[in-house]
This record gives sequence, structure tokens and C-alpha cells, in this order.
Amino acid sequence: MISNSSDAIVVLMTAANDEEAARLADMLIGANLAACVQILPKMESVYRWKGNIERQGEILIIAKTLRSKFEELEYQARTLHSYETPEIVALPVAVISAPYLDWLSATLDPQSSSITE
Repeated sequence: MISNSSDAIVVLMTAANDEEAARLADMLIGANLAACVQILPKMESVYRWKGNIERQGEILIIAKTLRSKFEELEYQARTLHSYETPEIVALPVAVISAPYLDWLSATLDPQSSSITE
């Protein structure tokens, strides 16, 4: 079964290295700000910073959470992050598997559902 969801979001972040990505992931899960975090291996980012074109190896972090958690997630991620201006981008989830949405909601807000596995 598929469900429309206005509260589920996917948050994309980058980290400078594996250790920073792991710290961010552990914090997000430990603080109950994300139900699941995936850390993708090194990639190359090309971007403009202070007038220069930069190339840097980075780690991509994908966090599944709820819109209501974003403000605190952003604040906590910025306090741990080594970047002056870290990428913290949330994308809405247009459709989602109903059982996964139930799990996501229950994991982040145990009062919302009885599903916690």
C-alpha cells in the first residue's frame, strides 16, 4: 500500500570525511532526529565558494525524518559540522510505502503509533 505524506522528508547533508559523517549520523539517531541515516562513500563535489570554483571529496548523508524534526536537526547538525556553511537540504516525500511511513512516524514519535520495529 502506498500513502501520500506531507510530513515525511529526506534530508541530504555532506560531510568532510567518514568520521564527521559517522558523528553526524550517530547524533541524528541518538537525538531521535532521524529514524534512519545512510552514509554514502566518498564523492567529489564541485561548487563555487568565496568566488572560486572548488573541488572536494565529501561524504553524502541521507537522513529519513519528519518535517517537524527539521529545525532541531538543522541546529544540531550545524553545531557538530566542520563547515562554515554546511549543506542541509530537505526534500519532501511525495509518496511512501504505508508500512514504512508507520515505522518512520512511530520511531520518531512513539505516541503516534504502536509500530516500533
